[in-house]
Amino acid sequence: MSRKNFGAKPVMYPQPVLIIATYDENGVPNAMNAAWGITTDYQEITISLGEHKTTDNLAVRKAFTVSMATEDQVIPCDYVGIESGRKEPDKFAKAGFHATKSEFVDAPLIDELPMALECRVKSFNDGILVGEIVNVSADESVLTDGKVDPKKLKPITFDPINNTYIGLGEVVGEAFKDGNKIR
Repeated sequence: MSRKNFGAKPVMYPQPVLIIATYDENGVPNAMNAAWGITTDYQEITISLGEHKTTDNLAVRKAFTVSMATEDQVIPCDYVGIESGRKEPDKFAKAGFHATKSEFVDAPLIDELPMALECRVKSFNDGILVGEIVNVSADESVLTDGKVDPKKLKPITFDPINNTYIGLGEVVGEAFKDGNKIR
């Protein structure tokens, strides 16, 4: 086996494409694209963020939603990652997004992105946002038998080596079951 070294880089597959949505002090929705996030407990998500309009909003509202970026919304999801909310105050609307206020936290749900984690800020220190997941909501259009269906949701992953977005593939196994074949 021959390997190529890439150095110390944040490369993991799959890397979710998360769209974080907040309200500002005037109730104007904002969204940003973040790829460095992961669930860190049953009711907790941790995301690495720099300083953004979104982080300004987190300090004021103490709440946010995290939507899964989808194949159908690649262009607006990428746009909210390359445009600053500090420079473009109408970034959310310019992306073509529409907001519905979450029932559970003081943050917007993005109508065009059918699944979201609704979160309260637990902490934000040294660029690390930790959120308490209060609710997960999904539009009926992405459910099969009352469960989120990844084939209908069509979430995307970020490829940090090639700077591309990739759709998810087919089911290749059953979690908590296939390993029993070795027992």
